[in-house]
Amino acid sequence: MNPSAMNSSGVLSRPMLAVMSAQFFSAFGDNALLFATIALIKEQQYPAWSQPVLQMLFVAAYIVLAPFVGQFADNFAKGRVMMVANALKLAGALVICFGFNPFVGYCLVGIGAAAYSPAKYGILGELTQGGQLVKANGLMEASTIAAILTGSVAGGILADWHLITALAVCALTYGVAVAANLFIPRLPPARQDASWHPARMVGHFSRACRLLWRDGYTRFSLIGTSLFWGAGVTLRFLLVLWVPVALGINDNATPTTLNAMVAVGIVFGAGAAARLVTLETVRRCMPAGILMGVVVVALCLQHHLLPSYLLLALIGILGGFFIVPLNALLQQRGKESVGAGNAIAVQNFGENIAMLAMLGLYSLVVRLSVPAVIIGVGFGVVFALAIGLLWLTTRNGKTLR
Repeated sequence: MNPSAMNSSGVLSRPMLAVMSAQFFSAFGDNALLFATIALIKEQQYPAWSQPVLQMLFVAAYIVLAPFVGQFADNFAKGRVMMVANALKLAGALVICFGFNPFVGYCLVGIGAAAYSPAKYGILGELTQGGQLVKANGLMEASTIAAILTGSVAGGILADWHLITALAVCALTYGVAVAANLFIPRLPPARQDASWHPARMVGHFSRACRLLWRDGYTRFSLIGTSLFWGAGVTLRFLLVLWVPVALGINDNATPTTLNAMVAVGIVFGAGAAARLVTLETVRRCMPAGILMGVVVVALCLQHHLLPSYLLLALIGILGGFFIVPLNALLQQRGKESVGAGNAIAVQNFGENIAMLAMLGLYSLVVRLSVPAVIIGVGFGVVFALAIGLLWLTTRNGKTLR
């Protein structure tokens, strides 16, 4: 199929709809499996601090594989790369479902996710062009957030009802994602001239990191998205700890539905960003990041369920408005310099280092028995200050140059 023909058909072309469908089922499985596996390790009486360790293994796969997955995405048809990656996720879910070590199974899912991410974002620049890219990112975020919403809720509710059924549904969902990938057209690889020698691949990735870091716009995007996703993954586990303490609720479903409210908000925030922010006005998203931290502080001081839902929805709206323009900026600038797949791999590298650091710190403070409210307030304040500092540097011209 001719890529230019697909570009002309816009963000609702058949190839784009196939990508969105595959992304929905893959992300649904990721989120349902996370909460089902957390329920499993609770049932098996692992200590509370081991819950973020589960996610740390997932994140570590992104960091270790970062030098390789971008080149993998750029040197093969991205739709087929996504299919192979979803097959790895399916294998990891089956490992957990059949009673093997859940940490090993979830690490295998992380390997699949690491391979999947550069391809799913990189293919957007091959299916759309120009001003459509921000809208395509908004559609991708909307598909992802819809999956987070339904997957998180389904994982929590099914785990409360029947744990093995919950795990089986996760595996089935990954199977559907593999099938959906078959409907993505086999586009020509973006690049075919790279070396596959491991040392050279690491060197190539290091050069891509340096090139993107030297560019003020991509550096700005890398810092912003790393802070966002590091904070986001920590907030997930914070809610699991905070809900029993602040709200007195001890089931698996409530933390997942609260997480789902963030997902609902992100859909609206992503839509607003697609309408109000362009690549030329990307700094408009920064105040939303600062306000996210402020609202997290307000959330952690709550003791009632309804205000908690509303505040988490607001966090999602602010988050969607913040993250979508930064992703589009990196994809556009990265495509022009190191290739979209390599740019996303570098982004994943930075984001997952931030996640690993924040999760490690979170696991430490939980092990030291720091109260959940204090953890949450400190988390919100630090995040707001970090985004505020980044915004000040861009306003003074120190980052975007």
